[in-house]
Amino acid sequence: MAVGTVELHLPDIGSLKGKRHALKGLKDTLRRRFEISVAEVDHHDVWQRATLALACVSGDSRHANEVISKAMDYIEDHVDGWVTDIQVEIL
Repeated sequence: MAVGTVELHLPDIGSLKGKRHALKGLKDTLRRRFEISVAEVDHHDVWQRATLALACVSGDSRHANEVISKAMDYIEDHVDGWVTDIQVEIL
C-alpha cells in the first residue's frame, strides 16, 4: 500500500464553492484514471489551499508506489495552481 499527500496552492480560486468544484473534477479524474482513493484532508475552510491524500492498495509495494507517483505527476501537470508539498509513504 502507498499513501501520498499533495498540498496545493490554488491562486485563481475565489470561494469555497469554486474550490470544491475544482477539486471534485480533479479527484474524480484521479479515481477513474489511476483507480486510487482520493480525499481532501486539510485546509477545508481556506479558499486557495488544499491538501489531498491519495491511497493505492496493492500486493506489490513497488506497483503501489508507481501508481501514486504517476498520480502525483498528473496533479502537477493538470492543477490550476502549484504543488507546494508532496509526501509519499509505503506501508
